[in-house]
Amino acid sequence: MADASIPGPNAIPTPKEIWGWVARGEVALALGVVGIVVLLILPIPAILLDFFLAISIATSVLILMTALMMRRPLDFTSFPTVLLVATLFRLALNICTTRLILSHGHEGSHGAGKVIEAFGTLMMAGNFIIGVIVFAILVVVNFVVITKGSSRIAEVAARFTLDSMPGKQMAIDADLSSGLIDQETAKVRRKELEQESTFFGAMDGASKFVRGDAVAGLVILAINVIGGILIGVIQHKVPIGEALSTYTIMSIGDGLVSQMPALIISIAAGFLVSKSGVEGSADKAFVNQLARNPISLGMVSATAGVLALVPGMPILPFAAIAAGAGALAWRRSHKADDPTVSITQDGAAAEPEEEPIAASLAIDEIKIELGYGLLGLINDLEGRRLTDQIKALRRTLATEFGFIMPAVRILDNMRLPSQGYCIRIKEMESGQGEVRLGHLMAMDPRGGQVELPGEHMREPAFGLPATWIDDSLREEATFRGYTVVDPATVLTTHLTEILKESMPDLLSYAEVQKLLKELPAEQKKLADDLIPNVVTATTVQRVLQSLLRERVSIRDLPSILEGIGESAPHTTSVTNLVEQVRTRLARQLCFANRGDDGTLPIITLSPDWEMAFADALIGAGEEKQLALAPSRLQDFIRGVRESFERAALAGESPVLLTSPGIRPYVRSIIERFRGQTPVMSQSEIHPRARLKTVGQI
Repeated sequence: MADASIPGPNAIPTPKEIWGWVARGEVALALGVVGIVVLLILPIPAILLDFFLAISIATSVLILMTALMMRRPLDFTSFPTVLLVATLFRLALNICTTRLILSHGHEGSHGAGKVIEAFGTLMMAGNFIIGVIVFAILVVVNFVVITKGSSRIAEVAARFTLDSMPGKQMAIDADLSSGLIDQETAKVRRKELEQESTFFGAMDGASKFVRGDAVAGLVILAINVIGGILIGVIQHKVPIGEALSTYTIMSIGDGLVSQMPALIISIAAGFLVSKSGVEGSADKAFVNQLARNPISLGMVSATAGVLALVPGMPILPFAAIAAGAGALAWRRSHKADDPTVSITQDGAAAEPEEEPIAASLAIDEIKIELGYGLLGLINDLEGRRLTDQIKALRRTLATEFGFIMPAVRILDNMRLPSQGYCIRIKEMESGQGEVRLGHLMAMDPRGGQVELPGEHMREPAFGLPATWIDDSLREEATFRGYTVVDPATVLTTHLTEILKESMPDLLSYAEVQKLLKELPAEQKKLADDLIPNVVTATTVQRVLQSLLRERVSIRDLPSILEGIGESAPHTTSVTNLVEQVRTRLARQLCFANRGDDGTLPIITLSPDWEMAFADALIGAGEEKQLALAPSRLQDFIRGVRESFERAALAGESPVLLTSPGIRPYVRSIIERFRGQTPVMSQSEIHPRARLKTVGQI
């Protein structure tokens, strides 16, 4: 079935359809450029030339007013294109006037139109020498002063903008990593930075249009005067005195009516390059930017109205422009459709609203405070920037544990020591330490003291013996087998351990909703069936927090939801739901805790301890609690420490294996003194896992 909006090959378009095509910005612009090219070839009558010259003058005023009213150059990024079109339009008109002067100059000074005659007569004041001098002054002002200065500003600004781009990019990355801006804001700022870097280069090249236009004006003036006199005297037998006066008036008038718009646009270019910035396309510049501000349109209307009243000027073209621009200005002022500028009744920009008091209640999820001596970590030029490492850390934790940590905000704190830092989780201090810029931290992997000159201290994340050594000792420290890290890595490692401990607190209700929302389409049905018909989102959050508390990844969220859905109809206990989910994640748990040889090293509980824990459970149903005698509890803690220390000396990192019924209670004891020790039940051992017993308690 044919589309009714697309005419057939033999269909004749209606006037309404033709107007619809022309009304489109890009079509109108294309027709305008084609029309300018046509002016270069075909002759036009004098009355039509008057109208085009009036448009040229009014457009130049509009461009100047638009440049003046712009708060920033990025609001008028299409200026180089506008300048090109305006210059091409003026040159086309110059050719048209040259054709009329040479072909109809013998008829009198009105042969090239009323506008040129009026400019020539008014500016020359009856003396063609005065006209030549005024024209020469305008060319010098435009060519030497304004255009040359604008070109130099654009050239220097382009050089400095390109030189400053790396620093500005780093500042955007720092704000993004610290949480001051989001991803969309960073994308907008990068786009503006890219546009700013290209604007000055484009303006430097565009200013050459005006300089070339000035040179062309001089050449055209000479051609019109000399050629007109020769044609008038030789071909049309005009007296030499009359020919000299007539052709000089028309030539000077042509030069002035061309140089005035060029001068105005050069001034507009000077205003823009002294600000900087670019954005938008050419058709948007004509429609949205040039005709957006009612003040600019009002000035155009007033200028055209005044020119219409000048003696000798044709009233009709300027009166029509004045009426049209005035009507559009009145319409724009009542629409108030500018989304970027808020104008008060007195014409001044409205002041930004004061930040509401409620904004002060916002809490930073993760925050790093730096002493003033550590601010260099943010802009380390050697590739060890703190912000880059934090960005990589957030990505690593997202891959390892299944949810994206909140953005980390970095700010200075003058109350901290010069080389000190403080890590806060939800505004509460969770860790602090000191690092030494220009030095490296060396640690002995065997836990001994580093035997190198430097400042001995404790590593802030794990409390191991460490030494700050000079950078020149890096090779010697590496040769001795020491682990060497830079200050930013020390801080990032400390932050990593704190984040792993704080993951349950950082997994808020909103983060859970985000995880559920970002499930693949084929898993959406599972979440919709489960929440809230079977369990609430809060219950899912508590299960996920319990898993993260034992550092179990929640990346396989569909399997976790399946485990919750399987057990939720039979129990309301979060503990029982967690145990069921862990059974579902048996393959993941065994893989995460495997040793270098591919086996799962385990330390088991003796039958006596299994029986002791089972007998110590009191309460009915899901309300069971562990009531182990303090002396027995101390014996158990001592046995766990001894067994795991022996395993560590043997180079093993085993898990503690218990029966399913007592695993949660054994874990509640282990996490108080060995929080990183995994505790697994026998039901969480995958059938294909290879076990290796390294001890028994």
